[in-house]
Amino acid sequence: MKDRTIVRFLAEINQQSAHALMSVVEKLIREGREDILMLISSPGGSVFHGLSMYNFLKKAPINIETCNFGSIDSIACVVYCAGQKRYALPNSRFLMHSISFNVKADARFEEKKINEIAENLKKDRENISEIIAENCKKKREEIEEIMFDGRTYNAKEAKTFGLVDKIADELFDEDEEIIGIG
Repeated sequence: MKDRTIVRFLAEINQQSAHALMSVVEKLIREGREDILMLISSPGGSVFHGLSMYNFLKKAPINIETCNFGSIDSIACVVYCAGQKRYALPNSRFLMHSISFNVKADARFEEKKINEIAENLKKDRENISEIIAENCKKKREEIEEIMFDGRTYNAKEAKTFGLVDKIADELFDEDEEIIGIG
């Protein structure tokens, strides 16, 4: 497929990588490109940036397909779900787990702040589980249970689950343009 552009995303999801990815996609749209195959391998990262990436990619006026070429962990599962078609290489894996937040060693919280943090974690979990459930044709409660348990799926299991549409034998043709991020 010669008119397709390959975007390889091998990075943690954070402000810098989210900005880089969205800038590349914006440029491709301005150039009139119609198809992107996004190769993803990511340990996850920022929920804020992952949700922003998903919303941007899902609603962008361009055909985006995603392919797990290594490991898709945590919030990267949400970014992966932005693909209109989703592929995985045979030895790839997916990890879904619950939401967490980091605390500095000398942090001090009042009750009001703890309640605010808990409410934000709950909303993030609901958003993430809703996105994955919608894309896998599952119930949100089922995805939340999986997140609480923390589960890892290989490519075949992820396909059976509905996360992967097809297990791919190849990544791309030798003459296709590849843009690397990370």
